[in-house]
Amino acid sequence: MSAAAAVGVALLGGLFGVAVPPLARRFTHSPARPRRPRSAAAPSHRPRRGAWVWRGPPVSAAVFGGLAVARCDDPALPVFLLVAAVGLVLARVDLACLRLPDPLVLAAGLLALAGLTGVALLSGEPARLLGALTGATVAGAAHVLLAVLPGSRLGFGDVKLAAALGLPLGWLGRDALFIGLLLPHLLHGGLVVGLLVARRVRRDTLLPLGPALLAGAWFAILLG
Repeated sequence: MSAAAAVGVALLGGLFGVAVPPLARRFTHSPARPRRPRSAAAPSHRPRRGAWVWRGPPVSAAVFGGLAVARCDDPALPVFLLVAAVGLVLARVDLACLRLPDPLVLAAGLLALAGLTGVALLSGEPARLLGALTGATVAGAAHVLLAVLPGSRLGFGDVKLAAALGLPLGWLGRDALFIGLLLPHLLHGGLVVGLLVARRVRRDTLLPLGPALLAGAWFAILLG
C-alpha cells in the first residue's frame, strides 16, 4: 500500500471518529424501567457524566492508519477495518456506561466471520479460516474461565467480545492470538494500579474492560 493510500485510510478513520459519539449514544441508555431504589450492590448503567472526553477523530485515524500500514499486504485488511469501526463504538459505550451491547458485539463477530470466510474462499486459504474459528473458541473459553473465578468482575459481555476478537487474531496465527489474549489484561491491570495509586478510583470501583480488549487486539494485529 502506498503512503497516499495509508493516509487516505487514516483520514477515513478520522471522519468515522466524528460519527462515533452519535452512534454510541443509541446504546448508552438502558430501556425505561419502573423506578426502584438504587442499591449499592447494583451499579447504574447510565452514562457517567464527565467520565471520559471522546477524542474521536485522532483516535480513529490512528486505529485505521495503524492497521493500513501494518496489514497492507493482508487481503483481510478491509475486515480488520470494519471490526475496528464497530470496536470504536463499543469502546465509547463501555467507557460511558460500563456496557457492551449485544447487537454491537454480534455485529463485530458477524462482520469478522463473514468477511474472513469470503477472504479465505477467494484466496484459497481455508486453513486460515479454521485458525480464525479456533481463535474465537480459545479466546471465548479462556474468558469464560476467568469470568467464573471467585471474585471475578469479568462480565459476559467481555467474554462475547473476546470471542469475536478471537476471529481476526486467530486468522493471523498463534502468536497474535497469544498477544491478543494476554496484553489486554496487562493494560487493564496497569491502568487499575495507576488509578489506585493516584487515588482516582477505589478498590470496589468498576472499570470497563472492553477498551483494553480492543486495544490489546489492535496491538496484536499490528504485531502479528
